Amino acid sequence: EVADVIVEHTFNTPMHDHAFMEPECSIAQQTPDGRMEIYVGSQIPYSDRNQVARALGVPDAQVHVIGQLIGGGFGGKEDIAGQIHAALLAWATGRPVKLLYDRHESLIAHPKRHATQIRVKAGASYDGKLTAVESELYGDSGAYASLGEKVMTRATTHSSGPYEVPHVKADCYAMYTNNPPAGAFRGFGVLQSCFAVESVMDMLAEKLGLDPLELRKRNALQVGSVANTGQVLQNSVGLLECIEKVEAEMHRLGGDHPFQSRAVPGKQHLRRAWGIAVGYKNTGLGGGAPDKAGAEVEILKDGHFEVRTSSAELGQGLPTVLQLIAAEELGVLPEQVRVFLSDTDKTPDGGPTTASRQTFVTGNAVRIASKSQREMISGELAERFDLPPQQIRYVEGLAYVNGHTLTTGEVADIFIASGRSTTANTTYWAPATQPLGQGGDMHFAFSFAAQAAEVEVDIRTGEVRVVRLITANDVGYAINPLGLRGQIEGGAMMGIGHALSENFIVQGGIVVTDRLARYRMPSIMTTPEIIPLVVEHQTPEGPYGAKGVGEIVTIPTAPAITNAIYNAVGVRVDRLPVDQELILQAMQAAHP
Repeated sequence: EVADVIVEHTFNTPMHDHAFMEPECSIAQQTPDGRMEIYVGSQIPYSDRNQVARALGVPDAQVHVIGQLIGGGFGGKEDIAGQIHAALLAWATGRPVKLLYDRHESLIAHPKRHATQIRVKAGASYDGKLTAVESELYGDSGAYASLGEKVMTRATTHSSGPYEVPHVKADCYAMYTNNPPAGAFRGFGVLQSCFAVESVMDMLAEKLGLDPLELRKRNALQVGSVANTGQVLQNSVGLLECIEKVEAEMHRLGGDHPFQSRAVPGKQHLRRAWGIAVGYKNTGLGGGAPDKAGAEVEILKDGHFEVRTSSAELGQGLPTVLQLIAAEELGVLPEQVRVFLSDTDKTPDGGPTTASRQTFVTGNAVRIASKSQREMISGELAERFDLPPQQIRYVEGLAYVNGHTLTTGEVADIFIASGRSTTANTTYWAPATQPLGQGGDMHFAFSFAAQAAEVEVDIRTGEVRVVRLITANDVGYAINPLGLRGQIEGGAMMGIGHALSENFIVQGGIVVTDRLARYRMPSIMTTPEIIPLVVEHQTPEGPYGAKGVGEIVTIPTAPAITNAIYNAVGVRVDRLPVDQELILQAMQAAHP
């Protein structure tokens, strides 16, 4: 009733496949002592161990899961795949069993991103302040539950965008269908709701006669803001700075009027314009789920340190992050730290490698264990050289003790000879969260992003090309800047593929996209210039202020592109991926 302008629209997003480099593979064998040993590429080794043990009817300790390095997971290797089947066959035959999906089997069997239909109704006053956002979200969960309820809940809690909205109403439904199952996928439902609400924000801006950036800045979440779940954001809200950095870079590249359509000089059939979108995503499991990670740090005879945790390396660069954290706390060089991952016999449980949580949760576990290890070493050296532990300094792998300079090898000799335990271990518990609707904080941290895409549309064919993509991301603190850049570029390219080409097609319950060649993933040939900008609003609980980045980059990419398409040729895209033929038909209808 208080809104001066109201926009209501319905949006559709398709199923997506994770398209990781290697399909699912499990190798199982029974050991001489009767245990089951499984080699697998998994995002959650301890969960695999427990599920296999239940299927075999044996205690968890009778199953040993050894995780392998994984060429991408993106949520697709959270659900169990062939681990149980391989174990049962090995159990029955007494022989080693290898179960490898071919790409056709992988495409048909493993869970996808939820296809959604999302209706958004949003109101604003003439001064550009949002008054209410109402959403109705339907997600296709396929024939099995998997994580459907969790994914659609997350889509709903982010459905009004990273904005202060006084009135929010949202209903979500995870639907059983006769389609392939849907489960976890990078973004975990937020990507779909972001496409809808960020499209509506541009539609509202047009009705209000406001610059799309200005509308977002007037409503952006800040420290002290109340999110749509009722959570008060106490710290680490870098959204406005993300928007401002993108705005400055966009004006530098696109001039004073970047959202205006313009012809490419000498090519009048090509139209270019910029589009903007913002997003946010929780770090960690949240919603009341216990979120913890275990880690061990051991000093070895050669003076090196070994970090152990079950967390999985999917290509995201986790070993380097943990190595850098441990080296910082121990006062040694990074090359003096080894990281050993994903073995349920030899590493403590690091929890699932999902929800952009590993740097925060396992990073904190490694930080605390490394600090404890350093204190243990200092205690022994202080006793040996008769001085307070605080007077011992560690710099780049050397210990300075009362006029003596010791290498890590010498420190190791002294410490091991003392008979003390050479291993420090800890279990880190992330800040407690509350389930939706029970008050309190639903999440312990959020990452934020703003993106601007410059697109080029061929008005003769409807073909769309992304020319440039600017992406500013509030990551808390960049522990490994080079690895962060890789995450940003990879996430942006995945978002471009989701916007323009990727579409997992199912007709009548039958998978049509049963070959990777039919999925139309982006390639290096379609990669635009990606301009990564880093914002660091540190969160007090994160290691050195860091929070997650694995998902946030992908989330606002599609609406940034589709908003740019509208600005270039006046066609509003409300269904992904962008359909070249529909754009051409809409342009022809508008200009017969």
